[in-house]
Amino acid sequence: MTDDPTALVIGGGATGTGIARDLAIRGVDVTLVDRGGLGSGTSGRSHGLLHSGARYAEADPEGARECIEENRTLRRVAGACVRDTGGLFVRLTDDDPDYLEEKLAACEAVGIGTERLTEESVRDRVPGLASDVEEAFSVPDGVIYPSRLVAANAADAERHGATVRPHAPVEDVTVRDGGIGSVRVGGAVDATLTPDVAVNATGAWADAIGEMAGVDVGMAPSRGVMVSVEHDGLEPVLNRCRDPDDGDIVVPHDGEVVLGTTSVPVSDPDDYETADWEVERSVEECAAMLPAVADAPTVRTWWGVRPLYAPDETEQDRRGISRGFTLLDHERDGAAGLYSVVGGKLTTYRRMAETTADEVCERLGVDAPCETATQRLAHADDPDRLDELVEAYGGANPTDRDVVDAPADD
Repeated sequence: MTDDPTALVIGGGATGTGIARDLAIRGVDVTLVDRGGLGSGTSGRSHGLLHSGARYAEADPEGARECIEENRTLRRVAGACVRDTGGLFVRLTDDDPDYLEEKLAACEAVGIGTERLTEESVRDRVPGLASDVEEAFSVPDGVIYPSRLVAANAADAERHGATVRPHAPVEDVTVRDGGIGSVRVGGAVDATLTPDVAVNATGAWADAIGEMAGVDVGMAPSRGVMVSVEHDGLEPVLNRCRDPDDGDIVVPHDGEVVLGTTSVPVSDPDDYETADWEVERSVEECAAMLPAVADAPTVRTWWGVRPLYAPDETEQDRRGISRGFTLLDHERDGAAGLYSVVGGKLTTYRRMAETTADEVCERLGVDAPCETATQRLAHADDPDRLDELVEAYGGANPTDRDVVDAPADD
């Protein structure tokens, strides 16, 4: 590869592929590179929840509003990359009833649809629910299959003229005369590129790219465990209605449920401890809502690293860090043309991409609107083709390996 792109996107998770797709649709010559297979960082190592925003409604109303808006958008454009399961917030006997009331009021304030459920209707929806569930309400949660989502975005980007290169690690970034100079890319690219704009969309690894360019980013990553166990028949996502804590989400898959998660600070997203207590605590806490998972056979266990942005962070507990996203223009750091997009959630990846593409297009003088909220993703209605693309871009990731690798229905 020798042709220099106008824009280089570094990082092939949901946000990076979303940016490449958005820019390509607007007519920008864009190349995306990732050091591994696509989605192999945070995107494909999440619990795969399509957030309604209810989880953040009282603590971060703006973030909650973004979630519900993007939730609706993904249901329109993402096809087989998402699954509409619905969700429940359940309050157990020892949980604060005032917290439930505050969350309901906050959901109403930001436009998240809820419905109080009788004990009978809750147990009809979730056979085997814990006996000490006192009350519950429904929210429009769902499930994201991130390997498919990333592959669909990458394929759509290529359909509009982008170049996508997995297994192509960035080895160096050079800044000259106050602006982005060149980017050395190894692996499948093995070339030094000189883009007009480079976007650092590497999530929890954003500091490493920033250091190559001599700029500070300010990540505060935290690890969390996910445990997938055998359990059939759960339809809605289960959320514990309490202050966020370990083991308060159960996400349904076909014949499995994903239990999670913990939040432990890490200094290096590539080198961190994985502790047995995290697995044990997640299972124990999730079993407080759905007792059968306590003794269910474990299918697979994985850890993911959240791309939290907190340049002034000093506390060890990072649950309180905003899940909103930030776009950093490194012109302020003497590296014009270099951007870092940090923070955020899988559910809001498209909005993160739109915000970034707007800024890049303004710098490049490209006058074209964003169309990703209305254009359906490539092959969105063909799960078999999506799964072929997942394999071509590097293979399924832990979050949805059971779904992507499942045999096609006859």
